[in-house]
Amino acid sequence: MPLPVKQANHFHWHTGCRFTLLVDGEQYFPAMLAAIDRAKQFILLELYLVESGHMTRRFIKALIRARQRGVSVYMLLDDYGARFLELLDREILLAQDIKLVFFNPFDYRRFYRSLRRDHRKLLLVDGLTAFTGGTGLSDAFAPPFEPQRAWHEVMVQIEGPVVADWEQVFSRTWKTVTGQLPELPACSKQQYSPGQSGRVALSAGLTLQEIKRAFIKQVRTARQRVWLTTPYFIPSRKIRRALVRRARAGVDVRLLLPGPLSDHPWVSHAARGFYHRLLRHGIRIFEYQPRFTHAKIGLCDNWCTIGSSNLDRWNQHWNLDANQEIDAGDFASQVAELFETDFAQSLEIDLDDWQTRSGRQRLQEWLAARLVMLIEFVARRYRK
Repeated sequence: MPLPVKQANHFHWHTGCRFTLLVDGEQYFPAMLAAIDRAKQFILLELYLVESGHMTRRFIKALIRARQRGVSVYMLLDDYGARFLELLDREILLAQDIKLVFFNPFDYRRFYRSLRRDHRKLLLVDGLTAFTGGTGLSDAFAPPFEPQRAWHEVMVQIEGPVVADWEQVFSRTWKTVTGQLPELPACSKQQYSPGQSGRVALSAGLTLQEIKRAFIKQVRTARQRVWLTTPYFIPSRKIRRALVRRARAGVDVRLLLPGPLSDHPWVSHAARGFYHRLLRHGIRIFEYQPRFTHAKIGLCDNWCTIGSSNLDRWNQHWNLDANQEIDAGDFASQVAELFETDFAQSLEIDLDDWQTRSGRQRLQEWLAARLVMLIEFVARRYRK
């Protein structure tokens, strides 16, 4: 049986929030570290990818300083995603009485149960400030000696009443793993008036699909634009159909996907198998050239979703994910500006050129698509 994770079925929209878009590790890592250094009561950190290295050591030192000030620190890491967190770093954290637990310890003998991963990314400080997006603690997002090779990523800094919902998300998953809720003091809540509107959306495998449903709903009602960026474009049939229908209705539908640089090139080859039909129906596709783009953003008119979900079929079947939905014209303008900057650094795929691509490219797409089908078939067999 899969690891059960009980979550709130639905979080409501909140007004009076404030959201700050942080682009790339050079912006969001300093902001996150500064928030940790300001902490007075508690720090909650939930991450998938954690690897020992320069950036992880900076966070460990900041968390230790917080503990020495008497701040409670809770770390919830995915066991598989944190497999490259060295034993020494784990021992340093535990020696400082930092509460460190791992989600769903990976066991090859229990294959199906081990497929379920905590893919969420969350830092929450004192119940006042939260960060979510797609980053991990890895030098891939901020190489100390080759910054030009950093993965392209975004995080959102969150303030206001919606932070309480993020605290609930963390606490419930912590209880699933440990059997107990974290002991957190009540904090005064900030509200920014008039502020912006936001809502937490969750996915927890097949049992909870809020992120996917919310995105499809917004796509179907978009009147001006539907712009999506994701590093692993293996969308469900419903998502593909929704995108095609809006493009045929005259909406500006664009996809920003990885170009020549990717941590999983075979996924990019599989994604290209969808290009022909999408291009034929008027969807514009851009492949980002300078670096690997790991960002996960959906922009439909003035509604935006940013978080950990890749909106791919694997995420939707197995992972715990969480996104911040934002409905605010000023924030949407910032996101649109980021998209425009990235489009300008991308190669737009032309339908006529795509139809004349080489036989080698077609073979790569075919093999990658079959690999995706095989993985999904095996996973379904283990689920039965």
